[in-house]
Amino acid sequence: MNDFFVNVTRYCSYFVTIILGIFVFLFEWLRPLLKRPATALALVAVIVSGLIFIVLTLRAMLGLSPV
Repeated sequence: MNDFFVNVTRYCSYFVTIILGIFVFLFEWLRPLLKRPATALALVAVIVSGLIFIVLTLRAMLGLSPV
């Protein structure tokens, strides 16, 4: 039974490692866009509008507030 819990903790660390790797990859891919102010502003606007879209969609789907 002890081996089971050791395996479960390993899967958690693998999950965290994979998620961090994805974020590092995306940041490295988007870093050249942040060097110029125009593309940096556009990138920030796209990220913010995407997050707002996800929040509003989830609120409407879950019925948390009338949209």
